Amino acid sequence: MTAVAARDVFCVYDGAGGTAVALQGLSLSVGEGEIVAVVGPSGSGKSTLLRTVAALERPSAGSVHVFGRSVATLSRSERVRFRARELGFVDQHYWRSLDPQLSARDLVGLQLGLNGVGRRTRHGRADELLSRVGLGDRRHARPHELSGGEQQRIAVCAAIAHRPRLVLADEPTGELDAESSQIVYGLLASLVHEERATALVVTHDRGVEAVADRVLRIRDGRLSSERAGRECVEEVVVGRGGWLQLPEPLLAAAGIRTRAHARPRPEGVLLMPAADEAASAVSPRVEAAAADPGEAVVTVRSLTKTLGAGARARTLFTGLDYEFAAGAVTAVTGPSGSGKTTLLRLLGGLSSPSHGAVSILGTDISALDRADRARFRRPNVAVVSQQLGLNPLLTARENIELSLSLRGIPVLDASREAEHLLIALGLGERMNHVAAKLSAGERQRVAIARALAHPRTIVLADEPTARLDESNALAVVDVLLAAAADRGAAIICATHDRLLADRSGAELSLGTAP
Repeated sequence: MTAVAARDVFCVYDGAGGTAVALQGLSLSVGEGEIVAVVGPSGSGKSTLLRTVAALERPSAGSVHVFGRSVATLSRSERVRFRARELGFVDQHYWRSLDPQLSARDLVGLQLGLNGVGRRTRHGRADELLSRVGLGDRRHARPHELSGGEQQRIAVCAAIAHRPRLVLADEPTGELDAESSQIVYGLLASLVHEERATALVVTHDRGVEAVADRVLRIRDGRLSSERAGRECVEEVVVGRGGWLQLPEPLLAAAGIRTRAHARPRPEGVLLMPAADEAASAVSPRVEAAAADPGEAVVTVRSLTKTLGAGARARTLFTGLDYEFAAGAVTAVTGPSGSGKTTLLRLLGGLSSPSHGAVSILGTDISALDRADRARFRRPNVAVVSQQLGLNPLLTARENIELSLSLRGIPVLDASREAEHLLIALGLGERMNHVAAKLSAGERQRVAIARALAHPRTIVLADEPTARLDESNALAVVDVLLAAAADRGAAIICATHDRLLADRSGAELSLGTAP
């Protein structure tokens, strides 16, 4: 039997920034018992596909059937029952589903409780799943006592605890290290095999290939390629009238901005920048070595941070000493739960250390009160958190312009800087779309552009490439390296991404999580 069947699905959004087409004629089929991975560049329509299958959005045209039922025609009460009984959904915004007042055990067993399962049974199921993802000893912890990666694993467990027939997972390992990712994918595979379920997984993580029966690639809202097993060459969708759309980072790397020469060749079509553009083609990628590290602008001494109290207390790191240099990108690495996000919060004065000191430009910010830390942070520190914090009603460009205007930058200069950064990050065609209609990866790049738009001494970025495909991740890395080199900023990134870590000027590993 077919678990999911999508036929000629269109999803079109109208807004102040114009019409955005998330899906345009997409068709696919997923058989019962299959694990199907959906990959593709940021903004290609992957998350929209999951939301239509989950009956969270209605397609503008076309049909979506799940286990033979048209989900678009379900009534409101039928959609609620469908999601509660047959569906397990892992949202990329996993933190939204975690009630801060509940323990990890209660969060995992919540849907079972709503379905009428007794306390003893749901606690047993929750403890089993938490143990399988390496969090058995954290079952009594609440979300604020857990790292982002630990929260993400809990969200995955919560989505599958009630044994759904269909699991939809949107970037379920986006903030996990490689080992934790393998555990999560192994758990999903076990569920499919043990419970005779089906899984549709949206991801940029190639680790999914170890468990996926098929890998589908989406580009421009349509299925562009499919493979089972061996790698295949990526296809570019050719639309009606012969038009095709290439990724902006690819065009930028080739020096193509507004016009190109297309020449037929026996093996295909050769695209080259027009003569007047070739001279002003973008420069090669900035390597880490291009930025000579300067003086230390951030220094930590004997830094210790403990979360929780009493029996639930956990020390993330102790006696940490490190210097972060101007003009360099530093990658803070380590397994999920090792304290990467917590360290960034300490460096930005967003929380206080248990012991030790954080000094920025000679000022011990750990000795300041909350209000003084905020006043110091405003001109000196830019933060890109995992929650991003964009205004959903403003366009990508307007989010950046607003930030610059609040800092006294003239409107015309703010607009030019916003446009420059958005194009460099592959968002030239999306800059006038409201943030609410952008994909998670696109919003992530807008937040990065906003942080870099106004020169700061320090930029703190938490998992800046977590939701991005390799091409867009490279564009982000290039922009970060260029900002560090050109502006002398100390850019500090918490990351699991080896691409970012390997190209950075320095790496601070927090080691093995306790």
